[in-house]
Amino acid sequence: MRDDPAAPQTRADDVHAVVRTLWRMESARLVGAVARRVRDLGVAEEIAQDALVAALEHWPRGGVPDNPAAWLMATAGNLALDHLRRQQVRAAQQDAVSHALDLRHAIAQDAQVQAVDDRLDDAVGDDLLRLVFTACHPVLSPEARVALALRVLGGLQTHEIARSFLVPEATVAQRIVRAKRTLAEARVPFALPGAADLRERLDPVLEVVYLVFNEGYAATAGEHWMRPALCDEAMRLGRVLARLMPRESEVHGLLALMELQASRQAARTGPDGQPVLLLAQRRSRWDRVLIRRGLAALAAAETCAAEAGDALGPYALQAAIAGCHARARHAEATDWARIVALYDALAALTGSPVVELNRAMAVSMASGAQAALPLVEALADEPLLRTYHLLPAVRADLLFRLGRRDEAARAYAEAAALARNAQDRRMLEARMQECQPLASASPKPSP
Repeated sequence: MRDDPAAPQTRADDVHAVVRTLWRMESARLVGAVARRVRDLGVAEEIAQDALVAALEHWPRGGVPDNPAAWLMATAGNLALDHLRRQQVRAAQQDAVSHALDLRHAIAQDAQVQAVDDRLDDAVGDDLLRLVFTACHPVLSPEARVALALRVLGGLQTHEIARSFLVPEATVAQRIVRAKRTLAEARVPFALPGAADLRERLDPVLEVVYLVFNEGYAATAGEHWMRPALCDEAMRLGRVLARLMPRESEVHGLLALMELQASRQAARTGPDGQPVLLLAQRRSRWDRVLIRRGLAALAAAETCAAEAGDALGPYALQAAIAGCHARARHAEATDWARIVALYDALAALTGSPVVELNRAMAVSMASGAQAALPLVEALADEPLLRTYHLLPAVRADLLFRLGRRDEAARAYAEAAALARNAQDRRMLEARMQECQPLASASPKPSP
């Protein structure tokens, strides 16, 4: 692209802001399209980042293009072709089989999944789905699969992925680097698995899609509480998977969970942009279309499980919990006893301390704060929850409801210090301030 000398100059800060936004929105498509050509996930991400560097060099002088995403895609495509040409020349010089022949051989080997490809081509550009299955290849450890896919699919930064895993950033960075190296060394093809292998490869893919949705639904860091584009992308992939594997209960369960939770998006922030928690939301603002879709997907999950003689899996159980909220026209009508029972089943299935924390909150609604507080305090020594801001936040809410305002204020302060999302932090600080006027009075706990 040649710079136009007559084009207005664009501030570098503005260009950086545009590029950051584009990377969030378009990185997965960019990496996926390049990976389809070069057949190497690590190289594809490097080329996509080189396209961003080119934008940072050209756009301050020539202005941001009318369609910046298309500009990035074209630039990345040209860089990919340059890479392939260099690979061919290097291979010829080394008297080796050219990379182009390798690509043709890989395409021939992929004939077994052509029927799957044909089913997807009309519905979506399947580069993203190929990208997820490649990043979740069995040659990688489960932790590496999820970390790499979150990086290349959602464009998440290392610290955001670490927050999702509740592990140190350095650990996640090492996983991503090693995963790329492993895929390259194993010459993993950029392709969907054959029909016989789809079920075996499904669980880590569902985990990735769910974590991407969660990052969009409740951003771990930054100024924004939600990132709807990530939710939309995760739901789109969930719908593709549901069409691809219509008899898998957990595929429908995950789709149901995402659509039921996404139905609340418009009600999750107030006019000032501040978060609005579930029980305070105006349910008239919930998206009834998404609720109907989610409940239909939940019914499909239940039917598939029954036909297979299986119990509901973790995604379907979480969807059933979300369904209890969706069916209640107002907060007081929520079937909390049913929700506690569903959390009992989910906790037994997963052994997750986060599930136990959510179960404790449900117990507080069904049986009172006094019954739930010991359940929360029993989680204080859980290693995975030591830096999890919702643990002290839930404890603070229970203490507040019991009238123990001094302790609640301290717990809210602890939660705010741990929160990395600015909206979460401000909400917790506001709750802490609500405790202050009565803190010195030390009222007796309510019965």
